Amino acid sequence: MNRMIVALIAMMMVWGYTAQSHAALFDRGSFTDSFGNQNHLIYDSDLNVTWYDYTNTYNTWQNQKDWATNKLAVNVNGNNISGWRLPTTVDGLSVYGYDGTTTAGYNITSSGMGHLYYAELGNNGGYDTSGKVPSSWGLKNTGPFHNLVASGYWSGTAYAADTANTGSAWYFYYSNGYQNENKQTAGYLALAVHDGDVAAPVPIPGTLGLLGSGLAGIFAWSRMFGRRRG
Repeated sequence: MNRMIVALIAMMMVWGYTAQSHAALFDRGSFTDSFGNQNHLIYDSDLNVTWYDYTNTYNTWQNQKDWATNKLAVNVNGNNISGWRLPTTVDGLSVYGYDGTTTAGYNITSSGMGHLYYAELGNNGGYDTSGKVPSSWGLKNTGPFHNLVASGYWSGTAYAADTANTGSAWYFYYSNGYQNENKQTAGYLALAVHDGDVAAPVPIPGTLGLLGSGLAGIFAWSRMFGRRRG
């Protein structure tokens, strides 16, 4: 009976850590950027990026790239973190569709913003994979984000197959989950990301030590109990 209790405790601990590891979005707290704005940093374990939960106002593609790449820095515990960028999109010939396998249209999760909208926040697009309008769609769930709005956002990926040579780039609509390309002179919002977990919490040595000691104690106790019974 005691062995069963030990096994159950171990299983509960493993389940707890597994549940945490499967969670996709972690709010790392509020930090101040180089413009004096204070907003949250949200770590995305699926994509291994940190989202800066701030929506930059409507502007052209080049200006939004410049804001994220060259101007934005966030102070994390005394360190000014630069190296931000706009989210990426898989480039290719613009082909419209509903089933998520095309480059343009709905239910596309191969782009950073599409993956966030559909896979992690669990929102429905304006059309489902069969081309029908679902009963509920749009930005219904924003998760830990405070400043994500239902509008168009630039990605950082230029549209290479721009046969008209007008200069186009990919964008994503958080209003209905729609993705496509448009002229870079158009005005869309911007959301910045940074590779990795830039504000990861520092493990508390005492807590880790207690956890290790506890596990070692349980293991030693179970072995001793097993010998006595043998």
